[in-house]
Amino acid sequence: MRATAIVVGAGIGGLAAALSLRRAGCAVTVVEQVPRFAEVGAGIQLAPNATGALRQLGLLDAVAARAARPSHMSFRTWSDGTEICRYTLGREVEDAFGAPYLQVHRADLHETLAAAIPPDSVRLSTTVVAIDQDDDSASVTTANGEHLTADLVVAADGIRSPVRRRLFGADEAVFSRTAAYRALLPAHEVTDLDLPPFGVWLGPDRHFVHYWVRRGELLNVVAVFRTETPAQESWTAQAEPGEQLTEFEGWDPRPLSILERAGRVFRYGLHTRTPLARWNTGRVTLLGDSAHAMVPFAAQGAAQAIMDAVVLGDALADTPPAGVPDALDRYVDRRLSTATRAQAGSARAGEDFHLPDGPEARARNARMVAYAAKNRFGPFSSAWATDAGT
Repeated sequence: MRATAIVVGAGIGGLAAALSLRRAGCAVTVVEQVPRFAEVGAGIQLAPNATGALRQLGLLDAVAARAARPSHMSFRTWSDGTEICRYTLGREVEDAFGAPYLQVHRADLHETLAAAIPPDSVRLSTTVVAIDQDDDSASVTTANGEHLTADLVVAADGIRSPVRRRLFGADEAVFSRTAAYRALLPAHEVTDLDLPPFGVWLGPDRHFVHYWVRRGELLNVVAVFRTETPAQESWTAQAEPGEQLTEFEGWDPRPLSILERAGRVFRYGLHTRTPLARWNTGRVTLLGDSAHAMVPFAAQGAAQAIMDAVVLGDALADTPPAGVPDALDRYVDRRLSTATRAQAGSARAGEDFHLPDGPEARARNARMVAYAAKNRFGPFSSAWATDAGT
């Protein structure tokens, strides 16, 4: 008898989990509170650990067909654009790690995942208001009073996860004291700027990232700045006209030109979650941002959620209903420490990116140059092992 599962949340982590569980032989129902899927968000970086996991889900070719493949990552100084160092990507990464480095629009990745799941397995406009379990099953109660029962429940319900609160008590998302301006620009609007394919510009209390998505048709822009004022965590909250130019005043003309030419600019507060000692209780487990939300400075948020999904499916493969709690223990044992390290590494990267001009920044730049000389893929590559359980 195959196990049944309810996945709460149909974001990237939830859909990847549903697909992985289906491939493991489980019958899956996904519940999602939004009435329809919409094209929200912007760029996502998928390092080889993520693309290797997508290959295991049978989706790598479909995602790669809609992605951009950067040849290298160029770190630059904020004031004049001088290159600090560059790290190799492209074909050399794929040869070394067994999977490519891709940059995609979030909507393209989400749409590819959604298309792989039968529509009748996804219930939209369904809000979970309660969750229960006993020795034999787990259940969710929806806002309209319906009770759905399965052998396990996977909470992929985001950074402000209600399920996490019900399992482990009050534990609010933590504002990271950073926010980001996000924008997408058509390629023809920036062709005169002589941009590197993937640029990271470092400055005091700020950094600026740009890279191509949608096969090079769009430039994705993320301009991060420190702030003590809590910022709304929203894909759709727009910045005040011109405020991004004031925040990055004095920077090199190229990032300023990008910010000036951007049409709609969104302002997004960056939040994290405190690491947990465990993600599961009985037949219920967390996955993705609900378990380990992190700042995006090491480009591992989506990657870690997809890796969660692959390991979860592997742990549940051929597991009868009675064995679900032990299988969830195996899933968490394989993933928790890796995801927690990714959280910490992302936070450290932000601190390093935002050092003040002077001795600290010069020492950081020297470290980066030295690292590039001994490891052409850069320090983030330590997280790129394609075995999702490592």
